[in-house]
This record gives sequence, structure tokens and C-alpha cells, in this order.
Amino acid sequence: MNLPTLRQLQYLIAVVEERHFGRAAGRCFVTQSTLSAGIHELENLLGTRLLERSKRKVLPTPLGEEMARRAQRIVGMAGELVEMARHEDAPLCGPLRLGVIPTIGPFLLPRVLPEIRRSFPRLELSLIEEPTERLLAQLEAGTLDTAILAFPHAVGNRVHEIFWREDFLVALPKGHPLANHKSITSKMLPRRELLLLADGHCLTDHALAACKFKDMKTSEVFQGTSLYTLLQMVAGGQGITLIPEMAVSSEWLGSGEVGLVPLAEPGPHREIGLVWRETSFRQADMQLLAQTIGEILAGSTGAAV
Repeated sequence: MNLPTLRQLQYLIAVVEERHFGRAAGRCFVTQSTLSAGIHELENLLGTRLLERSKRKVLPTPLGEEMARRAQRIVGMAGELVEMARHEDAPLCGPLRLGVIPTIGPFLLPRVLPEIRRSFPRLELSLIEEPTERLLAQLEAGTLDTAILAFPHAVGNRVHEIFWREDFLVALPKGHPLANHKSITSKMLPRRELLLLADGHCLTDHALAACKFKDMKTSEVFQGTSLYTLLQMVAGGQGITLIPEMAVSSEWLGSGEVGLVPLAEPGPHREIGLVWRETSFRQADMQLLAQTIGEILAGSTGAAV
């Protein structure tokens, strides 16, 4: 049985993603005629059309779309074979594509990256910041090796390792009636003043879960696009919000207009960990990376992981 070549699959992926033969050819470092011939060969091999062509555009057929999605996994696994051979004995070296969600990246990465680079100088780290679901999709497609996410969160059959646990604090404007309390229960929180991130950010889900606000919809409150935006709103006296402990030392709190009071609900309110494919050949590397990040955080804060 004749099988598609990796090069043909790469051509298909590029055309489906670019929707343009010229751009796809440039991305694959071949001429447009070479790429077009490769696609024709693939279609002839399979006995079906994968692309709809016109003078102005190119669109994948439903089968072409599905084949390109699966081809990404095949090409990604082939790349992993090459990396496996190149770095068989050395821990955490070579290219590693790491994703991180926006509510973790600005606080975590500046703390851990310098030490990671010192400890593993042969590691070639590429960083991508995206929401959780996009990172999981890229993991599935093989365009990411691993990602740092907040838990609890459903990750399917992927492997994950928790390296940090933390609680939430209530951020209030200077002079707020609750600012002098040693701790604040969820029952004390004025819901109408609560500022949260827009739908799609797991920080919102974890904050509501910590407060046991199961019946609260995000449409009831202001929906910010970043934690920085929420803190600026708090500093301006527009409401209150919940922030994770990791953000406390951030320069974003340097204005002095925001007070912090612990949320008096049983914790931990959020866990942070590394997630990767169960089929990844770099299982030991991922475990080592998670362990290293946890040790760096514990050493910098004195807290237990």
C-alpha cells in the first residue's frame, strides 16, 4: 500500500492554514509549482479531492480539513523522533515549545526563566501565551510540547503535574470598608462591586469556585481583558477583584492605591501545573521541568509546593 510522504502532508497543512498556494510554498521553502504538484500527487494517491481551487482562493474540502488536522499530529510525531535521536541522553536540551496562560505568564516566567536557563543552558525555549483552550488545541496538534495551566481543569488523556498551589486575595481600593479586615469571607463580598475577567479565562472560574458563587454569571459584573485592567479599575475606586498570591509581588501593585486582604475560604484556591501529551517521548523532561519550576518557586517565596 502506497502511503503519503511527510513532505506531501506538510504541503497540505501549509495550504489549509494559509488558504493560499503562494504563501504556503514560501512557508515550505519550495516553488509554487512544486507544492502544487505535491498536492496533486497526494490527491491522486488518495483518490479524492482535498482542496477546492479557484483563481482567487483555495479552500479545503471537509475531508481535506480533517486530513490536515491529523497530518499535523503525524508530522509532529516525526519531528519528535528526530529530537529523540539528537538529545537521547541530555536532560532538557534542544527545542522546547512551552505555552502559558495570560493569568500566569507575567507573574511566573520572570521568576523561573533565569534559573531554568542557568541550569539547562542547552535548552532552546520558545514561549507562547494563549488562553487555556487554545493551548490544549496546540498540544493536540503537536505544535506545542507542553503548557503551564491553572487547575482544576479538564485536560482529557493528557498528563499533568502540579508544581504550585496558592490562594486568592481580595484587592480593594484604598479606604474601602473591608480594607481593615484581617480576612474576608465570600459572604462578606459585595457582588455588585466584584470585577472579573471576561468569559474564557479560567481565573474567573477558579475565583467564583473559591467563593462558592455557583449561581453568579459573569454578565452580572464588569468583564476585564486582563488582570492588570482589573487592578487599574480597583485602584480607581471602581470595584474589587480577586487576585492569586503569585501576583502580589508584581509591580502592578506598586501604586499604593490597592489594598490586599486574604480570602477566608479553605484553600488552595488554585493549582498550577504542567500538561503534556501522554504520547510524548519527553516524559522525563516534562517531569524534570515541573519539578524545577516548583523548586524555584518554593525557594523564592519560602512556601511549600
